Amino acid sequence: MSVIETLIDVRGSDFGNNLAHHAGQIDILRARLAEAATGGRDAHIRRHRERGKLLVRERIDFIVDDGSVFLELSPLAAWEQYGNQVPGAGIVTGVGMVAGRPCMFIANDATVKGGSFFHETVKKHIRAQEIAERLRLPCLYLVDCGGAFLPEQDRVFPDKDHFGNSFHRQCRMSQAGLPQLSAVFGGCTAGGAYIPALSDEVVMVRGNARIHLGGPSIVKIAINEVADGETLGGAEMHSRVSGVCDHLAENERQALAMLRQIVASLPPEAPMTPPLPPRPPRYDPRELDGIVPADPKQPYDAREIIARLLDGSDFHEFKPLWGDTLVTGFGAIHGQPVAVLANNGALFSESALKGAHFIELANQRGVPLLFLQNIPGFMVGTEAERGGIAKHSAKMVYAMSCARVPKLTLVVGGSYGAGNYGMCGRGFEPEFLFAWPSARVATMSADIGSNVMTELAQSNLRGPADEGRLAEIERQVRDQYARQSDPYYATSRLWDDGLIVPSASRDTLGLALALAARHELARTATPVYRM
Repeated sequence: MSVIETLIDVRGSDFGNNLAHHAGQIDILRARLAEAATGGRDAHIRRHRERGKLLVRERIDFIVDDGSVFLELSPLAAWEQYGNQVPGAGIVTGVGMVAGRPCMFIANDATVKGGSFFHETVKKHIRAQEIAERLRLPCLYLVDCGGAFLPEQDRVFPDKDHFGNSFHRQCRMSQAGLPQLSAVFGGCTAGGAYIPALSDEVVMVRGNARIHLGGPSIVKIAINEVADGETLGGAEMHSRVSGVCDHLAENERQALAMLRQIVASLPPEAPMTPPLPPRPPRYDPRELDGIVPADPKQPYDAREIIARLLDGSDFHEFKPLWGDTLVTGFGAIHGQPVAVLANNGALFSESALKGAHFIELANQRGVPLLFLQNIPGFMVGTEAERGGIAKHSAKMVYAMSCARVPKLTLVVGGSYGAGNYGMCGRGFEPEFLFAWPSARVATMSADIGSNVMTELAQSNLRGPADEGRLAEIERQVRDQYARQSDPYYATSRLWDDGLIVPSASRDTLGLALALAARHELARTATPVYRM
């Protein structure tokens, strides 16, 4: 393969300015991640510890293999929603190694509204199950859950993708042979009770864990029966009387050790060994923190990012002299083969056709696709339309939608309009989608959006233009687009699987590719149609 030669002087002032700009963004990201993990709820954490309970991430740290990493998903879900009172949406999800086996963790954080389910909690829970089902991962539920947050019941309870869908998925995964295992550390009421009740095996902690469809207050109101929580659904009762619990633990550490033992007793599976020997890139991945210009309007070559992601910076580029606003080619990340598509500007007909051809080529060869998004969209204008941009962009969207190979997406800059679609945005179900703090996701940029809305308003005026009114429209649209295209707005609503530091991209993508390799492909012939 050809080795990418960098054209960036990492000792130059331009790189230094970019690095300084992104260092500020990275500091903000790290501060917000720390705040979401434990900030602003000292009293709840203190009461949690007084009950002999570990914090949710401490539980995960205790059970995962020593020295292994935990790929946390959407840690900033619900950020700046609900008055910032529901950090992380009250749940921690992610993939960790347990007894040498990758497992999906779905763990309630009882220091956040008692582990109750908000709209984003359900969405995050179901997204974790979706990944687990697709990549055939056991699910470990660390349950400490108060059920649905009742004031949010209309956004949590009845719809297809609400709380009930998580139980549907849990049943289907168990039927498909994907272990569903629960350890219960606190109260599990109403819908929360079904998480352990539908699990294949259940561990409960004596004294703290409870499972009941209706808590003491509901029982008193519904049937006028007075019962305390321990009698109604305690670990001792469920272990000796009801049989809901399979393993009774004296404390949380023992419960986690039991859960780990259950995972270790599962039938063995092939180790996660990369098909190629991993090699470091020729250029330091830490330089990714300064590759993207501080000014989003300033262009840069996407190959500079690729050179710091791929093993040896080796890149077998496909069609390098045609459709040059889309860079395509083959390489590897941590020994995992990958087919890369990266934006170098708006997609013209030629680049869309090149993308469609390359996707089909990767699909035929069984190579996972990695989309590096920094795209203003597909080209517009008379010349583009006469050249068939609508049908050619549709070919790329079609090829990407129907690709059987795993798809990963990393949003490094702008992700606008149909460009988001063609480059495998959230709606096209990539196995994982991560974003940098420099990401922006919207139908169009604030500049274009404000101009469009101002022009529409001006065309609707019957009399002379009201300059003040037009200026107010422009201001409102700019404010809306600036707010809604902010990366924290997007990650709060789970439009991605998490914001990551640019220099962590290679390791994050390497782990994601290793997990995506578990994706079972349909073994059908796949032709390559030269567009």
